[in-house]
Amino acid sequence: MDNQANAPKVLKESKNKIVVDFERTSLKERLRLKYLNISYAGMLVWRFFRFLLLMGVSYVILYPFFSKITSSFMSAEDFVDVTVKLIPKYPTLDTYKAIIVDLSYFKALFNTALLSLVSALLQMFICCIIGYGFAKFKFRGSKLLFAFVLLTMIVPHSTIKLSLYMKFKYFDVLWLTKLLGGGVFPWLDIIPEAETGMFVNGTSLDLTNTLWPLAILSLGGLAFKNGLYIFMMRQFFKGVPDELEESAYIDGYGIMKTFFLIVIPLSVPMMITVFLFAFSWQWTDEFYTGLFFSKTKMYLLPHLVGQVPRSLDTQYAGQSLFEAAIQNTIGLMIIVPILVVYLFCQRFLVEGIERSGLVG
Repeated sequence: MDNQANAPKVLKESKNKIVVDFERTSLKERLRLKYLNISYAGMLVWRFFRFLLLMGVSYVILYPFFSKITSSFMSAEDFVDVTVKLIPKYPTLDTYKAIIVDLSYFKALFNTALLSLVSALLQMFICCIIGYGFAKFKFRGSKLLFAFVLLTMIVPHSTIKLSLYMKFKYFDVLWLTKLLGGGVFPWLDIIPEAETGMFVNGTSLDLTNTLWPLAILSLGGLAFKNGLYIFMMRQFFKGVPDELEESAYIDGYGIMKTFFLIVIPLSVPMMITVFLFAFSWQWTDEFYTGLFFSKTKMYLLPHLVGQVPRSLDTQYAGQSLFEAAIQNTIGLMIIVPILVVYLFCQRFLVEGIERSGLVG
């Protein structure tokens, strides 16, 4: 403040004199003073270096995607033509047509979208409730319980692969029959057992190739990456002022009413972030889809990876390049729906991550 007070003031008359002197100077002299100096030369060098750096980084990142996109439009002749590098000489859509028809792309797309949507919605809702409980309610053993939640992010999935499969392959419903008072789901007896293929040993159900395994895991907060989602929701709810809930309690709201009417509207960006994470990870998941779903009964997008359409002739000199291009095209067709979802929801994603406390 002292330096500003002691700094010399530029009077209005001085400003006017500078403007007049500048206007009287010739254009050639003005250009010389503006551009022919060391500071401007240094700025040009820095901008040129920054441009080259950004171009190099962009090339390294975008070139693989561009090459995969262009190769998806190449015909079989382009892969044996040495003059073809990136731009196809005989562009065609045969690869896309073969994937759609021979590999039943739209069937796999619908099944994957349904599975990912159900799992993501359940995980978003359950992780929101669990995260709110850890953030706002203090109870004995809460820290230990939250440590177990974090442990689910550390334990490798391969260690519980067999137990998960056996649990849902022979899902025990004996406890449920006792609760209902006898009979193994009498309302299912109208469907022949051989037709459903679900009953095993009369007291257990085969839930594989259905949505139930992932739905049950999601409802229990034990699905893929749920530990991370619970942590994100907990960090977000810890930043919500307690005064909002206290004022709601004073107005006569209960815990559930406060949660659904006060807290949930505030956490919409964070919930959308969790939904997008859960949806995208389930979309490209190969662990659970390979564990619970077979290709013959519930065809999913990850099952397309590694397959070659029957209508495409790959038995020629460029077989390896052509098959690699087919696999790249399948990969593009799998990730494009995710990119479309991201384009519409990126604002909520960025806002949710900023509010979660994971950055900054």
